[in-house]
Amino acid sequence: MDYFSQQLINGIVLGSIYGLIAIGYTMVYGIVGMINFAHGDIFMIGGFTALIAFLILVSFGLTVIPLILLVVLLVAMALTALYGWTVERIAYRPLRHSFRLAPMLSAIGMSFVLTNFSQVAQGARVKPVPPIITGGYTLYEADGFVVRLSNVQILVVLTTVVLLALFTWLVARTRLGRDMRACSQDQTMASLLGVDVDRTISMTFVIGAALAAVAGMMYLLYYGQVDFFMGFVAGIKAFTAAVLGGIGSLPGAMLGGLLIGLIETMWSAYFSVEYKDVAAFSILIVVLIFMPTGLLGRPEVEKV
Repeated sequence: MDYFSQQLINGIVLGSIYGLIAIGYTMVYGIVGMINFAHGDIFMIGGFTALIAFLILVSFGLTVIPLILLVVLLVAMALTALYGWTVERIAYRPLRHSFRLAPMLSAIGMSFVLTNFSQVAQGARVKPVPPIITGGYTLYEADGFVVRLSNVQILVVLTTVVLLALFTWLVARTRLGRDMRACSQDQTMASLLGVDVDRTISMTFVIGAALAAVAGMMYLLYYGQVDFFMGFVAGIKAFTAAVLGGIGSLPGAMLGGLLIGLIETMWSAYFSVEYKDVAAFSILIVVLIFMPTGLLGRPEVEKV
């Protein structure tokens, strides 16, 4: 039970990171109807941007950790959002009215561009960083096994909860959110009613990229390293989470992320760690057999 409790904490933290990335997938699909396969690499860019910003601030002698984290978070979100905007302008907007496979292939190409750009610019080696947030709490100890909750784990979960609540409010209560929902239902009708469709789609990519930047920074703080290939692996897991929860559903994306994180950690704890990815995708297949729209997804109504 002690080991289970520790793995439960680890799974929730990992799932929170997956959930933040998955929200970007489900946002873009909900409005454009396409999967942004470059989104995982946007997450990777966010992690590298956070690392570079952190090193620059430390080199200038700034030592106040809360201030450093706030500045790094804002810088990473701003610069990564710019990457998201660029992906939309280059890979999606020119091909929006083309056949459906064209934007997907373009996004895959953009994914390779971002991956190789990071490899050339930062090198292929893993970039470690010393622990930035240390300390934690011992929940209980039994038979020599200590169940701990670290401060960085608390930060990851709290950040995820706050951002999910903020973004849910944004979609439900603001003009931008109303425009997003209108474009999700019918872009042509939304345009006739005065919605700037191009601006709304661009802002969707920008917000999704900013959330991916937060996930990249949380990944850096939690694991203490980044590399140019981490976006591919995390992107596939987050896409799986979005499909599992119900593509197009924000709560479903977060629920799917938590489930994927828990499946990975529990499988790694009690079975072979080499097959944790197989377990996650097997659960996805089983769920989609009985619930084709995912756990919280809604059947798509075909417009005639």
